[in-house]
Amino acid sequence: MDEIREFFKRDEFAKYCGIKLVEVSPGYAKTELLINEEHLNGVKTVHGGVIFTLADFAFAVAANSHGCVTVAINVGITFMKAATKGLITAEARELSSNPKLATYTVNIIDDEDDLVAVFQGLAYRKRDTLESLME
Repeated sequence: MDEIREFFKRDEFAKYCGIKLVEVSPGYAKTELLINEEHLNGVKTVHGGVIFTLADFAFAVAANSHGCVTVAINVGITFMKAATKGLITAEARELSSNPKLATYTVNIIDDEDDLVAVFQGLAYRKRDTLESLME
């Protein structure tokens, strides 16, 4: 899994947002973000796009954890509770997989273990390997 960690260090947008990759294993990833002022929207809750980005990054890592280039073809998110401060965490889990398609659920929780959002993603596995992109 070190290769996957190394590959995702290249994600400049996740880095810019302050997202950290905490854990990765085949079909699984955990990411986290410490909420700062720049993550808040006009009503002082975490912007939905920030939560989506955190979940999408966890989804991307979990989907690509098998070593082949895997891209999203359909995703959705349902917001359950507003987050305002502290640490939010996204855990992506592979629910099903075949050679071409895989489905994932990502739960986003706050530091009180409350469910903030649920993200669902459908991923398409390409023929290319992540290793080929590192060359």
